[in-house]
Amino acid sequence: MASTARDDRSEGVEFIHEDDGSITARDLETGIASFGETKAEALEMLAEVLTLHEGGGEPVTDDDLREWGIDPDEMDDKPLPDFMK
Repeated sequence: MASTARDDRSEGVEFIHEDDGSITARDLETGIASFGETKAEALEMLAEVLTLHEGGGEPVTDDDLREWGIDPDEMDDKPLPDFMK
């Protein structure tokens, strides 16, 4: 459960201090959120998530799959989900 003992907002971002000590950064315009151990880390992660949400980033490659321990040759012929394209 999150604790919001104080109003902690900055430039369109709300910071939520979680009970486990982490900090959630939530973009007030989109509602998208991410977290980190510090405000800086939470903002960095939020920036990455927002970039991906807006269509940025690179498509997943076979090399990426191998790096994550997935053999692309063993995958079935189903199309990739949109978030992996």
